[in-house]
Amino acid sequence: MTRTITPRAEAIERFVADLHETMTAFRCAGTGRLIRSGVSMTHMHVLWLLQHHGDLPMSRLAELLDVSVSNATGVIDRMEERGLVERVRVADDRRVVLVRIAAGGIAAMDETDAVKADRMRSILARLDPAQLERLTAAFADIRTAITAEFGDELLTTHSHH
Repeated sequence: MTRTITPRAEAIERFVADLHETMTAFRCAGTGRLIRSGVSMTHMHVLWLLQHHGDLPMSRLAELLDVSVSNATGVIDRMEERGLVERVRVADDRRVVLVRIAAGGIAAMDETDAVKADRMRSILARLDPAQLERLTAAFADIRTAITAEFGDELLTTHSHH
């Protein structure tokens, strides 16, 4: 059975592929300096998870990373030594230990974000006013579709400060 790909479906697939390639390039651009300073991609992934989910118990963090608790503990030990995360005990139940982003982790994420923002500004400066206007309108459409798909919270709750 031959399935016909519509022009709309083809355009969607092209956009998804282009977006993925672009996001990968930005991720690499923003993290290259950090990796050279000893912050690994695994560490960045943990920081992104903590940024998205907030403080997490080690068992949940291990689950999100798809590793054993002992492996996650080793990663967190190294990150804690570098000042990227900290372990905190829950006041109501001292047996529960949460992992939280520390000042060094916030600084690492801020540096990554700053590099990506600088690169984006440089790229956008290459566009003429008409191109910028089209891009701004298209991006507003994408944000509207994201909100329709996931709700308002997805675009408003990703802050680590």
